[in-house]
Amino acid sequence: MRSLEGSPIARDGKLLVLAYDHGLEHGPTDFDPVPETMDPETVFDLATHDAVTGFAVQKGVAEAYYPSYEDSVNLVAKLNGTSNLWMGEYDSAVNWSVEYANELGADAIGFTLYGGSNHEVEMAEEFAQAQEAAREHDLPAIMWSYPRGQGVKNDTKDEVIAYAARQALELGADVAKVKYPGSPEAMEWVTESAGPVKVIMSGGSKTSDREFLESVQNVLDAGGDGLAVGRNVWQRENAEAMLDALEALIFEETGVDAALDRM
Repeated sequence: MRSLEGSPIARDGKLLVLAYDHGLEHGPTDFDPVPETMDPETVFDLATHDAVTGFAVQKGVAEAYYPSYEDSVNLVAKLNGTSNLWMGEYDSAVNWSVEYANELGADAIGFTLYGGSNHEVEMAEEFAQAQEAAREHDLPAIMWSYPRGQGVKNDTKDEVIAYAARQALELGADVAKVKYPGSPEAMEWVTESAGPVKVIMSGGSKTSDREFLESVQNVLDAGGDGLAVGRNVWQRENAEAMLDALEALIFEETGVDAALDRM
């Protein structure tokens, strides 16, 4: 397990990863609420906010835009991803190598694992190759640990999400990105299952300001280390204000009400 001390993707041991891999994973309809976000530069500009410790994008977006932002944005190279047009059992294509991500200036790698999918074995083997290559380049590995597929009946159950966090530990991830299981008590089980692995919440679909910030606070109270968020930031007209609130909540430990006052 690699310590994140000194890594630019963590701040005081906490993480706020802004995710923008949705154009591949979900398609351009995700940008409809705020059409300006179709342009990657709009969201790259958001990623320069002091609250953002890492910006997760796929290869093509990184190639086209990151060179202009390399001095102000910490790149999380999302190595695998598959379009929403794919109708088979859950799987995720590896779209670029750790070596190429390192050449481009990545500060960390991201990798999805669908535990419970019929393709889990192959994905775990692909993660092993990426994780070991990341070690050679001193890059932390963030696992998008999402149990889905034929072996998973309910991916929101406490024990399933705790299992996802444990898989991240067992397979050598430094950070586990998991769903919020719905309660602080369940989240405590999730964080305990991950051992020394940093656990961050997946931001998920857009919710109200208070509901979203309360879920983040619950994660922090349960021993979590932040979040990776996309739609709950850039699907808002007041995206920068939400980042102000998240900075107060995660790094300044102000509480939800004080964080809302920043918006």
